Amino acid sequence: MTDTRQARPDASSRATLGKAAEENFPVAPFFLPRAWRDDLMAAYGFARLVDDIGDGDLAPGGADARHLGLTPEEAEDRLALLDAFEADLRRVFDGSPRHPLLQGLQPTVRRRGLTPEPFLGLIAANRQDQLVSRYETYDDLLAYCELSANPVGRLVLAITGTDTPERIRRSDEICTALQIVEHLQDVAEDLGNDRVYLPAEDLKRFHVTEDDLARPTAGASVRALIAFEAGRARELLDAGAPLVGSVHGRLRLLLAGFAGGGLSALDAITDAGYDVLTGPPKATKPSLMRQVGAVLLRARREG
Repeated sequence: MTDTRQARPDASSRATLGKAAEENFPVAPFFLPRAWRDDLMAAYGFARLVDDIGDGDLAPGGADARHLGLTPEEAEDRLALLDAFEADLRRVFDGSPRHPLLQGLQPTVRRRGLTPEPFLGLIAANRQDQLVSRYETYDDLLAYCELSANPVGRLVLAITGTDTPERIRRSDEICTALQIVEHLQDVAEDLGNDRVYLPAEDLKRFHVTEDDLARPTAGASVRALIAFEAGRARELLDAGAPLVGSVHGRLRLLLAGFAGGGLSALDAITDAGYDVLTGPPKATKPSLMRQVGAVLLRARREG
C-alpha cells in the first residue's frame, strides 16, 4: 500500500512555506477542504523554493543545498542548485526525493496524478533568470511567463480536478497577468539584481532608460510606461475572468481571490500614481475584498 502521508518539513522548509502570506493572492485559504489545502501548499512549497534558489534567497545555514547533496562550494552556484533540484524533482516521480519539501510533494503528485511538466517549467524559468536579464519584446516576456507563472495555475486546476483546455487557457491569462503585476511592483528590486522585465521595445517607446529606473522616484515617462504595462495586465485579468464563473463552490472563491489579488495590486499601483520606484505598492485588505467581490459578482452574472 502506498504511503500518501505528507512529510514533516524541516526549519528551512517551514520558512519557505511561511512566505505564502506575502503573496498577492491567497495560496491555500482556510475555507478550502483540508486535502486541497495540503496539496496546494505542497505545490506552493515547490514553486517558492525554486524561486528562492533562482533569486539567491534561500534560508541561511545551507540546509537546502545539503538536502540536495551539494557541497558548500556548489551551493554558491545557482545553476548547480537548480540542476540538483531538478534531479530531486525527478525522484518524486520515480524514486525517493531527498529534500523535505519534495518528500512532501510526492504524496500530492500520486494522489492527483500530476505530471512533471509544470514543475519542470518553473525550474526552466529560474534557469532562464540566470542567463537572461533583459527582454526585447512583449512576446518574449509572455514566453517567459509561460514558464514562470502559468504552471502554477495549471497545478491548481489539476489538484482540484477541474483542468480542461478552456480553463487552462483562461488560467494562463490570469497567471501571466499576476506575473506582470509582480514585475511592476518589483522594478527597483529587480534592477538591483540586474534584471529588467519591462520589454526593451516599451522602454524605447516611452523614452525610458535604465538610469531612469534607478532613480529614487519615477518621472513622468516612467509613470506612463508603468501605466501602459498595468493596462496590459488588467486586460489579461479581464480576459481570464470567465475562468471564475466556470467553476463552483469554494474553488470559485479561491480563483476569485487570485484574480482579485491581481486587481487590488493594480489598484495599489494606480493609487501610487504609477510610481513603483519608491517601494513596491501593496494592496490593502479593503481593496482586495472589494475586487474579489466584483469578480464574484461578474461570475454570477456570466454564469
